[in-house]
Amino acid sequence: MRYRFTSYLLLSLLSISVPYSASAAEIPSVSPESVGMSATKLAEINKVMDKLVADKRLAGGIVLIAKDGKIVHRSTHGLMDIEANKPMTKDAILRFYSMSKAITTTAAMILYDEGKLELDAPISKYLPEMKQVKVYSKDGMKTPKREITVRDLMRHTSGLNYGSSGNPAVDQPYKKADVLNRDTDLAAMTTKLSQLPLVYEPGQDWMYSVSVDVLGRVVEVISQQPLDQFFQERIFIPLDMNDTGFYVPKGKANRFAANYNSNSKGKLTLKDDPTESRYLKNPKLFSGGGGLVSTARDYMRFLMMISEGGQLQGTRVLSKKSVKMMTRDQLPKSVPDIKFGENVRTGVGFGLGFSIRTEMSDWDPQGRVGEYGWGGAASTHYWASPKDDLIVIVLEQTMPYSFMTEFALKGIIYDAIED
Repeated sequence: MRYRFTSYLLLSLLSISVPYSASAAEIPSVSPESVGMSATKLAEINKVMDKLVADKRLAGGIVLIAKDGKIVHRSTHGLMDIEANKPMTKDAILRFYSMSKAITTTAAMILYDEGKLELDAPISKYLPEMKQVKVYSKDGMKTPKREITVRDLMRHTSGLNYGSSGNPAVDQPYKKADVLNRDTDLAAMTTKLSQLPLVYEPGQDWMYSVSVDVLGRVVEVISQQPLDQFFQERIFIPLDMNDTGFYVPKGKANRFAANYNSNSKGKLTLKDDPTESRYLKNPKLFSGGGGLVSTARDYMRFLMMISEGGQLQGTRVLSKKSVKMMTRDQLPKSVPDIKFGENVRTGVGFGLGFSIRTEMSDWDPQGRVGEYGWGGAASTHYWASPKDDLIVIVLEQTMPYSFMTEFALKGIIYDAIED
């Protein structure tokens, strides 16, 4: 119990003595022209988003853009809740799903900066139960040539998966184990995973997976704190991310948006009612891979910290070295292109927590080399272009995941840069 007392004491001291926790300066808003962007061209964003709402391709959305460290566009569109006829608001709380991954990787990199975590250490150094993991083969389970490393978890080269690899011999055990059950904890999750087969040898391929959830457990073990508490003390309070967490508190439930299924033809059906959602209750499983809710404002503060080399408004969260590693492609040359089923993202690598655009290709031809970003299952998107000092967040709550809004806006936004 001593580590809990110590961490709660630290949390109290932070909230009392550090000015940014309660009164951090907001990121300033300026005219687009003052940072070399066209207000006329950015106004096209509103037309596109409003048409998508009118066509019932999404219920509502939020677009937030920063250039040179300043907000140049903020707009809301449509409804956050069709059934309640509630307009989308700039402070709406949304399900961020896999946009959680970059935050969990940041937590791990904080420990790396402190010398407590080794990126190329086998994860069994921190999670002994994972030493026994085997790799699937047609001839039976076999011991991997090398163990999963922490770096493998961050870049999705671990051999773990989501139970959707396309190989029934691997997927069925995952589904039966219910690995991400919200009523268990991360320790129980890694115990389950230790008994399930890897899809491939660690480091030999790329597959989206529960890797970052495992990374969250590594953070818990090293820090001796629950993941939600570590996030709060080391990331959310320092960055003044007041509306980010693993659930929506009762006092903020009126700002929680509904989530919808889309048939991509103009029909939306309610998937998750914000008045009855599981997100209204704090889970036992703190899913670092997909469990966070947040706002556009909070996530912009997080991305601004990354863009500014690990610090925001004088508060340093990460070292510049760590940020450079996170935003640089970390995949071995032998690893094939990132792919989701038949969807191959050519020209895209993966750093530590972010996808990285390594070269131009027919996939997302409006992107820029050096761009980093990712998204979430409810079709939330973000990307940053370091050479343009540009950060874009495009949010909605529509499933299944679609690039519709990102691809509809990306060309408009880049075209608005005039210098």
